[in-house]
Amino acid sequence: MTNLQDPIFHDEDKAREALEAIRWPNGPVCPHCGNVDADTMPVVEGKKHSHRAGLRYCNACKGQFTVTVGTVFERSKIPLSKWWLAMHLMGSSKKGMSAHQLWRMLGFGSYRTAWFMAHRIREAMKDMGAGPIGGEGKIVEADETYIGRTSTPRVSKQRGTRPYIKRKGPQSKNPVVALVERGGEVRMFHVENATASDVRDVLVRNVDRKSALHTDESRLYTETGKEFADHRTVRHSTKEYVRYEADGVIHSNTVENVFSVFKRGMTGVYQHCSEAHLHRYLSEFEFRYNRRTALGWNDTDRVADIAKGIEGKRLTYRRIGYA
Repeated sequence: MTNLQDPIFHDEDKAREALEAIRWPNGPVCPHCGNVDADTMPVVEGKKHSHRAGLRYCNACKGQFTVTVGTVFERSKIPLSKWWLAMHLMGSSKKGMSAHQLWRMLGFGSYRTAWFMAHRIREAMKDMGAGPIGGEGKIVEADETYIGRTSTPRVSKQRGTRPYIKRKGPQSKNPVVALVERGGEVRMFHVENATASDVRDVLVRNVDRKSALHTDESRLYTETGKEFADHRTVRHSTKEYVRYEADGVIHSNTVENVFSVFKRGMTGVYQHCSEAHLHRYLSEFEFRYNRRTALGWNDTDRVADIAKGIEGKRLTYRRIGYA
């Protein structure tokens, strides 16, 4: 459990030093030219307005930088101690932390500032370049769900090209496909349409073909399941949720539990999410699930991992827009 009396949550120098220790474990690195010689990157001392704390000057490229340059924190006016608190709140809250709640608890700026701050933290939570999940002797569960409302009208086959929005049913919602390695990590994807071809594309890109695939009886997985080492299904339509067989237990309850936490968070905490930002919320819930206590993670570890994820990412207000 994180100690909220830790100086990084209250002291700007300690907050900066903690971030430097995580981002530069072997000494400072110039984000402009890649210089790693600490002797040629001294800290700039002085009392001018431009001489902010932690400012360094690189003699190799004649550039200035701090630990936040080249990260999602770059050009932020929010104190680093507030960033640490926000990362802790979002990393330790199982069902999320709304921007309004961040705004009230941290007491700064406006709701829009907190909203933008939360999205930048979600960008840091995004996992990059991971290999396929599963493998020989492992089980991967797959399922799809529908959430929110689509921002793009569907096209009716009966009415030609005239757009319409169906008021009820999955056609008016955003499809989300989730893949969970039993006892391991989850990956969630927002797809434009939950068709067999779209679901197959997600599966073959992210799951090792040597894995055993467990799903419900949906026809989305009937043909794709044949491409994996094994494909077992449970029939939810007949209220079958678990089946015991000689070689194992057949179910998709793990992925259903992932959706349960995700939907409770989206309905009870965030309440509304536009289609344009859904992938960021998926990254947030994915991050926390993959670093859950059952896998040996704690709040301190999660916050440190968010801090590691800030590097090499920029997210500007104009790029994400306001919704």
